[in-house]
Amino acid sequence: MKRETIFLKVAVVIIGLPIAAVLSYLAYDLIFVPKTKAFLLFIPMVAVMYLSAIPYFIALFQTTKLLSYIDQQLAFSNLSVEALKKIKHCAIAISVLFIVDLPLLFRIADIDDAPGIMLFSLIIIFASIVIAVFAAVLQKLLTHALVFKAENDLTI
Repeated sequence: MKRETIFLKVAVVIIGLPIAAVLSYLAYDLIFVPKTKAFLLFIPMVAVMYLSAIPYFIALFQTTKLLSYIDQQLAFSNLSVEALKKIKHCAIAISVLFIVDLPLLFRIADIDDAPGIMLFSLIIIFASIVIAVFAAVLQKLLTHALVFKAENDLTI
């Protein structure tokens, strides 16, 4: 089981690298690209992306902790339930941030005639909602398993 969790931890790091690269590129654009009228719309969009990166990296960290709990034979513990709860909250926060940003993205897409920007945001929203629901289901399942385990421990 150790090999699989190490592989998943490496995958979590690899998943975080593209987001860090995009944020670095956006920071470069904010600093060095000449300021235009469209730039005023660009700033709030980038701010939402940076704000959503915070819960994203928190969720990745919680995923790494959850994998560590699995390594330590603590998969069925309250620590795992708490990690899943934090992942769920982070996914909800990302969805809310991008939903709030949709009207601005609509204006940008309308100005630049680039509807793909809206599709990209809708994909992020949908993926975050799916992750939140999946984490909620796992959290509920794990909570029921812990209750069942506690009842079994009391009967023995």
